[in-house]
Amino acid sequence: MSAAVGRGHRMSQPGRVDRQPAYVLHAQPYRETSLLVEVLSRDHGRFSVVARGARRPRADLRGLLLPFQPLTLSWFGKGELRTLHSADWDGGVPQLSGLPLICGFYLNELMMKLTARDDPEPRAFAVYDAAVRGLARQSGLAAVLRRYELRLTQVLGYAPSLLRDGDGAEVDAGASYWCQGNAAPERDAGQSLERGLRLSGASLLAIEADDYAEAATRLEARGLMRVWLTALLGEEPLASRELLQAVNSLSD
Repeated sequence: MSAAVGRGHRMSQPGRVDRQPAYVLHAQPYRETSLLVEVLSRDHGRFSVVARGARRPRADLRGLLLPFQPLTLSWFGKGELRTLHSADWDGGVPQLSGLPLICGFYLNELMMKLTARDDPEPRAFAVYDAAVRGLARQSGLAAVLRRYELRLTQVLGYAPSLLRDGDGAEVDAGASYWCQGNAAPERDAGQSLERGLRLSGASLLAIEADDYAEAATRLEARGLMRVWLTALLGEEPLASRELLQAVNSLSD
């Protein structure tokens, strides 16, 4: 399924970008018949486009510009607000509903809070794409969210690898570690810290290896991500208390 917007020739469309993998993060009415769409693209990062006429009753775009659906978009313009030229639905991902849909809103909110506009990072797009497809499978939602939080903060440069501690030594599965802010874990030497979280080396290694088979790993990963995200976003990073509670309930 595809839809085109506008009729200008390529020469009259400066800054034209063709057939870019993308997702819709947010959309809202714009003027009388258009939509203002926040887009996450693979090679051009996050930005806004105007979808002209997308709110008209018979507009093909009405059923295309949906969140959590892989799209191929073309647009033009060089300013803060581009203009959508065409959209193609790539398919392959069922519409999210219920708890996976709530988790999807969480994915979008984190992406919008942690990324800057017009800052391309293809790895962040890949992390998001994998998370959306994981939610669509409707199983292991807690692991999907923890993996998304971890990989997104890492590829954006906000968080360290969990394979080495703050001194550069390899993490020991049999030891315990303190994690504070978004710094590398520090080996537990019996100190008592007012802030931070004590985790096992085994859990740190499992989290880094994307192995969430053990309930203890999922629980410690949840605590670690809370510490990291609080350091990055403050005590109240999410707009919706209900959304935060729903996501934090996924300890299993």
